[in-house]
Amino acid sequence: MPQQKQDLVFAPLGGVGEIGMNLSIYGLGNKQKRSWLAVDLGVSFASEEHLPGIDLIMPDIRYLLAERKNLVGLVLTHAHEDHYGALIDLWPKLKLPIYATPFTAALLEAKRRGEPGRAGNPVTIVQLGSRFNVGPFDIELVSMAHSIPESNALIIRTPCGTVLHTGDWKIDPTPILGDVTDEKNCARSARKAASRWSAIPPMRCARAARPRKPMSARPSPNWSKTHAAAWR
Repeated sequence: MPQQKQDLVFAPLGGVGEIGMNLSIYGLGNKQKRSWLAVDLGVSFASEEHLPGIDLIMPDIRYLLAERKNLVGLVLTHAHEDHYGALIDLWPKLKLPIYATPFTAALLEAKRRGEPGRAGNPVTIVQLGSRFNVGPFDIELVSMAHSIPESNALIIRTPCGTVLHTGDWKIDPTPILGDVTDEKNCARSARKAASRWSAIPPMRCARAARPRKPMSARPSPNWSKTHAAAWR
C-alpha cells in the first residue's frame, strides 16, 4: 500500500477574534495519524457585566485530550497571562512536555508556588535564539520586542513547509525591556520559504467555531469559549 502523503495543518483553539486565551496547534502527518505541537496556553479575563462571578476563561482542550497520545509538546512564546496563564490549571489533564525560555520558566514556577498544592510543571528550558526539535517539528526561537522580557516568535520548520508563528510583537528599535525584533531572521526565513513554495503543498487551516452551549472556566470548571471544528 502506498504511503499517504504528509500535510501540515493549523487550528487556533483560542485567541482569534478575541483578546486572550491564546492556544494554537500545528499538526504534521496524514488523516490517520498526526503529531501535534501546541503553542501557548493562555487565559482570557471575563467581565462582570457579561459573566458575573467568573474571573478567568480558559480554552477548550477537548480535542487535545482526544489526541493526547499524539501531542509532542507545548512551546510558550512569552510569560503574559493571555499566553501562559491556563497552563497550571490545564497541564495536569494534558501532561505534555513544556518548552520555555529561562525568564518564562521562572515566572511559571513562581506562579505555581503562589498557588499551594499545585503540581510542578516540568519545563525544558531553551535559550533565546536557540534551535531545537519537538517531535517532528524543527523550531527556532526569534526575539520579538514586546512589553515583557524574552518574548519570541517561532520559526517552525517541517517537510511540508515553514511557518513563522509571531506571538505578540512590535517593531521597536529602542525597547525598554528585552531585545529588539529580529527582523533579519524573520525576513531570511520568509525568503527561504518563498523560494520553496512551488514545491510545498498549501497549509490547510481548520476553522474555529463557538459551541452553542458554554462548557470550562475558573472558578467554574465546565465553561469554555471556543473549540475546533471541521477537521478534514
